[in-house]
Amino acid sequence: MVTQSDNDVRGTFYIVATPIGNLDDFTDRAKRVLHEVDYIAAEDTRHSKRLMNHFGIDTKLFALHDHNERDKAAYIASLLSEGKNVALISDAGTPLISDPGYHVVNYLRQEGHKVTPVPGPSALITALCASGLPTDRFSFVGFLPAKSKSRRDEMSSWVPSLGTVVFYESTHRILDCLADLEAVWGDRVQVALARELTKTFETFLSGSVSEIKQILEDDSNQTRGEFVMMVSLPAVEEDHSEALKILKILLKELPVKQAAALAAEITGEKKNALYKQALAMNEE
Repeated sequence: MVTQSDNDVRGTFYIVATPIGNLDDFTDRAKRVLHEVDYIAAEDTRHSKRLMNHFGIDTKLFALHDHNERDKAAYIASLLSEGKNVALISDAGTPLISDPGYHVVNYLRQEGHKVTPVPGPSALITALCASGLPTDRFSFVGFLPAKSKSRRDEMSSWVPSLGTVVFYESTHRILDCLADLEAVWGDRVQVALARELTKTFETFLSGSVSEIKQILEDDSNQTRGEFVMMVSLPAVEEDHSEALKILKILLKELPVKQAAALAAEITGEKKNALYKQALAMNEE
């Protein structure tokens, strides 16, 4: 790995968080950096141009999205090598959190370029801190699969060691997602649903899956907007779980993968869930 020396004349790549709704959440530092850099890489330049115009920022924009970021990595590296400073922004919130940028940052780090975060809003943390669900341990899983079968498979693999499971969902899939969650977990989980965070119609709903689903079915306005869903999984009482007892015994003699597969075959439990539980047992 190449490192950057103190007398290196190369520029800096800034990862800049932008508001997720309320423009007052745009930090002074973020605005200053975007004013001062030579280029801004934006997920959607048309969307970002409106934000830049609002704050009088006229820095040159170019597009960086899922389909071109691998190609743009070398281009950005060349700009930095020339001493130019470049900032990355997403459509809203903190870049790279279920948004483009990973491949660029990874490439720049490997090439020894300076990458500096400019922190600010993130829908994930904004929703979680006000959810009323446990926050001492949580797992962010981005967006769930679009297809119901794959979505249910993902939900079936969740185990209590994940803590509160957090993911993003879209307006046209929110009811289907709740239906799948109910099919897999019933009302054994507690759910908090955050909608339109920091915006005029910001809403937090909490309760069982069936309760949340009923609210949305009764009021179509509640299905509009952008969602962060948080699921608190039920605790597993080890003494009362035959599958976990069997898994614990098998782990004494077998590798994790083999023990999980055999425990699933014996008990009929989901293999993926037992595999994750076996990994957690090994860590303990």
